[in-house]
Amino acid sequence: MNVVENILRLEHKETVRLDPDRLSGLYRQLGDKNALDVLCRTVEELAVRLSNCERHWRQRDWEALRKCAKSLVAIADQIGMTALARVAGDVTGAVDAGDAVAAGATLGRLIRVGERSLTAIWDQQDLSV
Repeated sequence: MNVVENILRLEHKETVRLDPDRLSGLYRQLGDKNALDVLCRTVEELAVRLSNCERHWRQRDWEALRKCAKSLVAIADQIGMTALARVAGDVTGAVDAGDAVAAGATLGRLIRVGERSLTAIWDQQDLSV
């Protein structure tokens, strides 16, 4: 009989980086109401694309995964989600390298960073449904 005495649970806690200057510039350029509208639509689009990336990974559709991750880079960068943009770029790089293991690992990280980034921007902007 095997007995496991010590079980460790690893928790991934990802650091989220938001560029406040990028958000401020968006509000200055568009005004409060329009910037908030753009931000709400962008947050929704990011959530959809994160989900799509995960689906493409499960289907092993590398071309679609690469395209989806690449689009996340541009969208996240536009609203100052620097960590999300960087990790989405890492997923793209892993797919380009043909490294399925690295693509899976970086995709897992992308999902974690994405969820935390969306929560951070949601909380910071007090976006209500």
